[in-house]
Amino acid sequence: MSSAGDPSMSASTIVADTASGCHILKIDGYSHTKGTPTGEAIKSGKFTVGGYRWFINYYPNGINSDAADHVSFYLVLDDEQVTKPVKVQLRVNFASRVTRKRPITRADPVWSFTPGNNWGYSKFVKREDLERSEHLTNDAFTVRCDVVVINEIRTEDAPTVRNPFVTVPQSNLIQHLGDLLGSEKGADVVFEVGGDTFSAHRCVLAARSPVFSAELFGAMKEGGSGGIVRVADMEARVFKALLSFVYTDSLPETEEEDNQGAMFQHLLVAADRYDLGRLKLICEEKLCAHIDVFTAATILAIAEQHHCHGLKKACIEFLSTPAHMVAAMLTSGDFCHLRRSCPVVWMELIRMSVAPI
Repeated sequence: MSSAGDPSMSASTIVADTASGCHILKIDGYSHTKGTPTGEAIKSGKFTVGGYRWFINYYPNGINSDAADHVSFYLVLDDEQVTKPVKVQLRVNFASRVTRKRPITRADPVWSFTPGNNWGYSKFVKREDLERSEHLTNDAFTVRCDVVVINEIRTEDAPTVRNPFVTVPQSNLIQHLGDLLGSEKGADVVFEVGGDTFSAHRCVLAARSPVFSAELFGAMKEGGSGGIVRVADMEARVFKALLSFVYTDSLPETEEEDNQGAMFQHLLVAADRYDLGRLKLICEEKLCAHIDVFTAATILAIAEQHHCHGLKKACIEFLSTPAHMVAAMLTSGDFCHLRRSCPVVWMELIRMSVAPI
């Protein structure tokens, strides 16, 4: 029983649910749009993010007199059924400038949209700067509009500390296993991958992966006690990350890199090779956030070849937007590989692109 002097303890969490998407807009025949008067917009095709319909207004001569020597881009909410403001984060960039990381950050402002109103960039780029830049090629340029819709902000109760006298710490088993891998203490097998070597523990590997179990203890056993197991067709950094997951059940922390999506692609293939189902699903989830016009064809091929049904659906959904499909085919050379390696998926895309809207 608590004494009268014991303080009560409680906790809560504020959670913001979001939905994100992007729209690729190509201005083909830019010089012919320059005759549009200041303040007049040319509309993009419509697209959906967060359950709402949107379009982009392109102002070749600026949205107003103050921006008359600039190109303006504005996002418009096209849904008369909306009864309350929709909170949105927005960023517009030249498509050639967008890396494969998420382009919107917490620092971007949040705008409230109601039907018909718009927010955007009145001075996206000065026309004379655009016309001298590498972004304008063959009288055309492409922009990417990234949108994050903040659907709901709710408060949830969090678990509280029931006993104020004894606090049980979180398990540190994962830390100890990670330290064991790093120290190589008691290691009894060495892998050679891409010219690098990695020491590990047979029992740990066998407990985590049926493929490692067969290779190290079963009929597929490779190398004797203390022998070297050579791993072909894999980069050293990928095998290192896979080993880290085997011991710690999580991916190692890495600095944000432009090619992080490529790392997840290789790691997914490695996870499938060693039958590490949870790691494979983690990579699938990560890659869903890296689907864009540059990567969609490659990721779709990987998803099909390695039976990643959720990732495949995400790619198909992205490419079901005609603007995404066209932009992906224009900016990525991987569709030829997709057609050769996954003809069934290729035909599915063709049928989808010619289906009536």
